[in-house]
Amino acid sequence: MAIERKKKNIFEVAEGENLFVPKYGDFAKQDPPKIEKEMVQLPPKCDKEPIINVGIMEAEKIDVSFNSDYLCTEIPNINFYGSYSFASENGNIIYDNKQFSTLHFYAKTNNKIVHNTFSIENVMIGIGFHWERLEKQTFEGNLTLRCNNNKILVINNISTEDYLYSVISSEMSATAGLELLKAHAIISRSWLLKPIIEKSITTCNVCETVTEEETIRWYERDSHTLFDVCADDHCQRYQGIARADNENVRSAIEATRGVVLTCDGKICDARFSKSCGGVSELFSSCWDNKDEKYLQPIVDSDTERVMEDLTKEENAVKWILSEHDSFCNTKDVDILSSILNNYDRETTDFYRWKVEYTIDELSEIIKARSGIDFGTITDLIPLQRGPSGRITRLKIIGTKRTHIVGKELEIRKWLSTSHLYSSAFTIDKAEGKFTLIGAGWGHGVGLCQIGAAVMAAKGYKYDSILYHYFKDSELTQLY
Repeated sequence: MAIERKKKNIFEVAEGENLFVPKYGDFAKQDPPKIEKEMVQLPPKCDKEPIINVGIMEAEKIDVSFNSDYLCTEIPNINFYGSYSFASENGNIIYDNKQFSTLHFYAKTNNKIVHNTFSIENVMIGIGFHWERLEKQTFEGNLTLRCNNNKILVINNISTEDYLYSVISSEMSATAGLELLKAHAIISRSWLLKPIIEKSITTCNVCETVTEEETIRWYERDSHTLFDVCADDHCQRYQGIARADNENVRSAIEATRGVVLTCDGKICDARFSKSCGGVSELFSSCWDNKDEKYLQPIVDSDTERVMEDLTKEENAVKWILSEHDSFCNTKDVDILSSILNNYDRETTDFYRWKVEYTIDELSEIIKARSGIDFGTITDLIPLQRGPSGRITRLKIIGTKRTHIVGKELEIRKWLSTSHLYSSAFTIDKAEGKFTLIGAGWGHGVGLCQIGAAVMAAKGYKYDSILYHYFKDSELTQLY
């Protein structure tokens, strides 16, 4: 294999791919100066597996079905089982003609053999994307209802590993290969726990710089204040236990329990998207103007190692209009069906794709999505591209005004009724229409899910997959 595993001295991989911490005596076999360096770089340890608070939804009325016996801290001496409705009124939750600011429901018996679950009606998934829809979803663990802005916020309190069981099954098909599932368990755990363990959160959900000439906007992942993560694509897909029904997923999580990716003693902000399109992207193209050495652009291939400078317009256009020997360039039905959930398979083209708009259609879409009346759109001009060819600053020229938009996701939002698959696209204007030919599906930073699936199918182990997408990273046992 072209991609070799980089071993960490104090966290080795034993037979069966399970991670373990060596005994004290093992350190005697190591070079003392190197041991000291490694010890300094270790991230903080967890005494036990963290409990995660997941924001499921927010609505004026919440319908809950308790599928086992639950108790409520604020309403003693009542056994909750079956269907209940909770409404918000004047900043409070109304139940049985009483007002509450918060309600905490917990399972009556903590028996792992018995699944303590509750179901929520009308949970919206894929918010703002083309697969947006309502579902009834069922969750394990405890439930918190909290009034927020005269709506009821639904929060699921669940252990980290049980949360991951659902996430891995929701982000991809649970029938995916074991090595891919192991890799995804580690990056999902890393992404989740980094702000919690390091106690680093941002103060804003949307970060922007807006002037008359330019709008630069991105969306932070760790800005929630009432819960740790949300349940939809803004964070990680968490869709309860309905899709978490495959022992392969459970095996992957157990084999990597408590393991995270680290770099220089800190947990990696391990991002991922569906398809990088052949080259991965920088963090700064999509979010804050900072880059991590483990999130550097890589060529998604084991044969094509020379990376063209796709920040140059002519190179980017040539790259996007051609196909390459990339891991994520596959039409293998078995591989795709093993990783993509049903609604993801509604997308048939992702490595390379094409969207056509009439001039009037595009003008109306941009006006509706940006809130700016450009008049009739006359041109789209890429001003800046990242190393994957994704546009990070785009000039939009109309008959009424000209304006620049960035970053990656905001460009995708302005040019589609939902989101373009990516901002790596070429622009052709002819015969009264705009044609966009693009590469990849998602922001392209970090792990490429389809590329990783192909790697697993080719026989790569999970650690090799991770070191391919996250350079200079290491596997570390956190708890």
